[in-house]
Amino acid sequence: ILFSWLARVFDRSDERSNASLPLPLTIASKTHVNEIRSQSVTYYQALVDARDVPHIRAQTESVTFFGNQEQDQNVYALPGLDYVAHEDVIPYISTERTPIEHELFDKFLIYDPEATPNFVTREHLKSWQTRHHRWLELSDVSKDVTHQIRVTVIPFYMGSRFTQGMSVHWWRYTIRIENLNPTEAVTLRERHWRIFSVAGTLETVRGKGVVGQEPKLSKEYPAFQYSSHVSLSATSGHMWGTFKMEKEDGTFVEVRIPAFNLECKSDSNAGEKSSV
Repeated sequence: ILFSWLARVFDRSDERSNASLPLPLTIASKTHVNEIRSQSVTYYQALVDARDVPHIRAQTESVTFFGNQEQDQNVYALPGLDYVAHEDVIPYISTERTPIEHELFDKFLIYDPEATPNFVTREHLKSWQTRHHRWLELSDVSKDVTHQIRVTVIPFYMGSRFTQGMSVHWWRYTIRIENLNPTEAVTLRERHWRIFSVAGTLETVRGKGVVGQEPKLSKEYPAFQYSSHVSLSATSGHMWGTFKMEKEDGTFVEVRIPAFNLECKSDSNAGEKSSV
């Protein structure tokens, strides 16, 4: 764990029962995220142990960002970073001087046998946190459960770039899909997105699977996590949609992707964070 963020968690499954409901994808039927009561939850920025990577179903380069120069159109990636909710943390004390394998570990932390825990932050971590806080900042988390499949979405504002004389705003979003009843395996076959811009435009995106895969959520691998990007010419908008899942018997169910806000953020309104 490197540092913490205080996030607003919007859990739609807490607002209603999980009975099978029609899943219309219309603006009129979409509840605004802020109309749902939120709960403040601490999330942690964490390094992922390289030894665990072969055993988890998640992209290793889930944190992406633009370069510091406005004309730099490239997207850069920070490998082995993830976000973990406080309720998902199982603390333990390591007796090793290097408890995890990660290329940034020794740059961020130094072993101190007198400290509790036995690692203290280097100045490099503090400067790195300050430099990258815009695209690391976590403020909102949206969740929903349909047919015992939980979908969690975390959006991040990356910044804007000028394209053909127009300012285009970019967001990264991380999606975690969990089968809460893994004895009944399902396979993600299709995605269906609605992207609404505050300028009044509505875009529909359909496609097979996600990030080139059709992941199976089973007892062996009950969860899958991936990240993607979206851009708008407007300064804000919303996204929501559904995943089409296939059961083992060949039948299909639609799983809600909870609506989440796409909002611009500046350096001056960075979210609440602290070093741990």
